[in-house]
Amino acid sequence: MTDSKPRRKRREEHEEHENHERWLVTYADMVTLLMVLFIVMFAMSVVDEKKFNALKEGLAAGFGDSTAILDGSDNLLNQAGVSDVDLIEANQYVRKMKPEERAKFKEALAAEEQLKKERQYAEASAEVNRLQELLDKLDAALRAKGLRDDVQAGIDDRGLVISLVSKHVVFEPNLAELSARGIAVLDTITPVLREVGEPLRIDGHTNQVPVKPKYYPTDWELSAARAITVLRHFNEVGGIANERMTASAFGHEKPLVDPSKPGSQEVNKRVDIIVVSDLPPETKALLDDVVADQKRTQSTSTTHTTNAQGAASAEHHTEEDQ
Repeated sequence: MTDSKPRRKRREEHEEHENHERWLVTYADMVTLLMVLFIVMFAMSVVDEKKFNALKEGLAAGFGDSTAILDGSDNLLNQAGVSDVDLIEANQYVRKMKPEERAKFKEALAAEEQLKKERQYAEASAEVNRLQELLDKLDAALRAKGLRDDVQAGIDDRGLVISLVSKHVVFEPNLAELSARGIAVLDTITPVLREVGEPLRIDGHTNQVPVKPKYYPTDWELSAARAITVLRHFNEVGGIANERMTASAFGHEKPLVDPSKPGSQEVNKRVDIIVVSDLPPETKALLDDVVADQKRTQSTSTTHTTNAQGAASAEHHTEEDQ
């Protein structure tokens, strides 16, 4: 009898102790679940796009479906030479359409694509006209000072390109310092360039004579120094903001004129000032086409005018003969 009481007391103490510690199990489970939740949330926030696309393509191939534009996939959009029509044809929903429905859908897509191209061409044409107006202002300013022959200008897929050629010694040989005539050219075009808001890219070039520059390690350093000289003059003298301008060096790699032609070395030693067009890349790529089309139109118009004048003159002489 005396031995049973202590044992019962110890058993009661053990049960009481167990009841007090049970909450730790639930707490530990909750903390573990929260940790797992945060790990999953973190993993979802840093998805590797390439791995995700690879997984998506693998699952699509495994289930026999094609990833396409209507499924939200971007891998087909990145493939070169794939048109919107091809994307639609590959889509699982379009394949399930009736032939007449699919034909109408393709016609609507082609019409939308044509409208897009026409809109981009119209925007490119407007940009060429605007840049041409800017070029006309520069041309008038240079002609007024008798400096037009020091500049070759045109429009390409970069924007308006103003080349300071050295035909009249814009830069002295082997030097990056502007001559007096070069300074006059920059001072003449600066007021016009200051009015526009587009970025200015200044590219330095050397000619193709295979001779090491006298004061620079290579022609890369010489072309860079010439570009920076023009940039500093625009900023320090002309007041054009620094943030609008960048300078690049091309050495002898991009001649303006075929180096085999006589006099080309004088012209290829130059600095190009580019008024960079702010059009989207796809639209900007059409600038060359627009310029070429406008030149053809002007050439055709001139030919027709000349022919009409010749016909009128011939008719006038015939009447006099009669």
